[in-house]
Amino acid sequence: MTEFRTERDSMGEVRLPAQAYYGPQTQRAVENFPISGRTLPPELIRALGLVKWAAATVNRNLGLLTQPGSAAVSAASGGQDTRAPHSFPIGKSTPS
Repeated sequence: MTEFRTERDSMGEVRLPAQAYYGPQTQRAVENFPISGRTLPPELIRALGLVKWAAATVNRNLGLLTQPGSAAVSAASGGQDTRAPHSFPIGKSTPS
């Protein structure tokens, strides 16, 4: 059985899968804009992860991140996180 959590934002409450890394706005997009059923290619998701990791690393090295922000460097893990594809549920509108 799938577990859910409830989050609240300016538009109200929304149910999300308990393990989802995304928030209410992404869940609403999934529900309201089913485009193709195809997700982003894993290569693109990995590239986005690498950009986030690089930005977090630079900002940490410049002393611009707070302690919780420094955890973002580890969380980004250079795009190596195998859970990442499930964090991008929005479909793409053009064929591969």
